[in-house]
Amino acid sequence: MTALDDTPGQRRGTVAELQALRQTMRDGPGTSATDAQHAKGKLTARERLALLFDDGRFTEVEGLRRHRASGFGLEDRRPRTDGVVTGWGRVYGRTVFAYAHDFRIFAGSLGEAHAEKIHKIMDMAATAGAPIVGLCDGAGARIQEGVTALAGYGGIFQRNVRNSGVIPQISVMMGPCAGGAAYSPALTDFVFMVRGTAQMFITGPDVVKSVTGEQVS
Repeated sequence: MTALDDTPGQRRGTVAELQALRQTMRDGPGTSATDAQHAKGKLTARERLALLFDDGRFTEVEGLRRHRASGFGLEDRRPRTDGVVTGWGRVYGRTVFAYAHDFRIFAGSLGEAHAEKIHKIMDMAATAGAPIVGLCDGAGARIQEGVTALAGYGGIFQRNVRNSGVIPQISVMMGPCAGGAAYSPALTDFVFMVRGTAQMFITGPDVVKSVTGEQVS
């Protein structure tokens, strides 16, 4: 067992390290990814949450979380938040829980860690008896994580059904939402779509053609 000196200097260093990690988390994957999002006429996940919640009244949950998957190069790409920002706060003074896909990270696709963050915030909303809002802008299941990602969506669907009629569930479609990113909103109480930007679809044209033989746009 290694002994650590509990000195003011060491504590300041630890706090500074944590603050640096949190700043990296808030900055996301970089300015080029943010510029690309803005070029599409879309805001980032954090910019959207800032508009939804009263000023300074949003508390993030599990912002430092990262995935633990390997293969397909994932072990070399482990960004903080894992592509979704979750938390709770006040909207016009009332408690609201929310999650927002970050399209800049893995195109907002859902893996195990990403799903577990959404599970947690949905459970918190149900416990508090407060609305949950999903700001959706994601590519569906993260195919590199396979069945694990699909199981994550299963947990979201289960909570959508279990919370139906218990708490308000609101989905705001703000970009291309495929597969599970369309199924879950379809199970919620209200679905809003941003004109000219939002899309909801089961899967892409290539998959439809391989399964049904149909060619769709």
